Amino acid sequence: MRNVTFECSRGGKAKVKTTNPVKPQPQTKIECPSRLNFAICPDGKWRLNRVALEQNHEYSPGKSKFYKSNRVLDEHVKRKLILNDKAGIPLYKTYDSLQIQAGGHDNLEYNQKDCRHHLHTERHKLLVEGDAEVMHSYFMKMKADNSDFFFAMDLDDKGRLRNIFWADARSRAACKEFGDVVTFDTTYLVNKYDMPFAPFVGVNHHGQSILLGCGLISHEDTKSFSWLFKTWMTCMWGCAPKAIITDQCMAMKNAIEDVFSNTRQRWCIWHILKKVPEKLGKYDAYKSISPCLQSVVYDSLTKDEFEDA
Repeated sequence: MRNVTFECSRGGKAKVKTTNPVKPQPQTKIECPSRLNFAICPDGKWRLNRVALEQNHEYSPGKSKFYKSNRVLDEHVKRKLILNDKAGIPLYKTYDSLQIQAGGHDNLEYNQKDCRHHLHTERHKLLVEGDAEVMHSYFMKMKADNSDFFFAMDLDDKGRLRNIFWADARSRAACKEFGDVVTFDTTYLVNKYDMPFAPFVGVNHHGQSILLGCGLISHEDTKSFSWLFKTWMTCMWGCAPKAIITDQCMAMKNAIEDVFSNTRQRWCIWHILKKVPEKLGKYDAYKSISPCLQSVVYDSLTKDEFEDA
């Protein structure tokens, strides 16, 4: 290292990362000229070469606490977060107590997202230390009892568990008969690790829900969903469903297009109807038309009948 330059966070030119001109992303870079330049002398001392303090925007020193480098969780806070989590106290209640203890939100050197991230990291450490091995041993025992039992575990570069999938013999047999339409949902959470539980569910000839496989994923992103769908395909002898019912998750949509290229994706009606009160609830006539809307959705047998109603 020979020299170092400290510049304003709003210095430099903005880089446009979106190709959609209708939805431009907000930019913070406005070529602010404020900067300090230092050089190292042969005797090892620092020399200040340049000072430019003029800025082309309003000052906001109070926002410095929002920078990641300035957000710090001390050991007392970390210990309190872990103990309260073990006691079953929700994170938002712990965070509220920390705000009161500090004399207000402005006096905290961290936010609720930092606390959640710390708990997430600690839970995954627990998973690495023992639970992954226990789970693998259990799956191996199930495999020994029934050769048709299937499981797969996805590990990262450091050998830590990321995603899991398993299906027993009954689920695999049921998929041959009733796997043409599958529902896939990740709204269930395993509380201890915050890992979404992802079941594949079908419907048999009695109209009953049947389990066609289960998964635990570390992140709800396209990469994790793609791994889960490819593993499910391997388990089910490469047979993709004709239709899959999901929520309106873009990462899930991308994974389905990648893995189930010939499968028609449909949105879950529960997720659609959940938005009706949000969109129409403020209108006076909502209560009177709500039963009519339910009838239109559930009792229409054709597209034309639905549109007319």
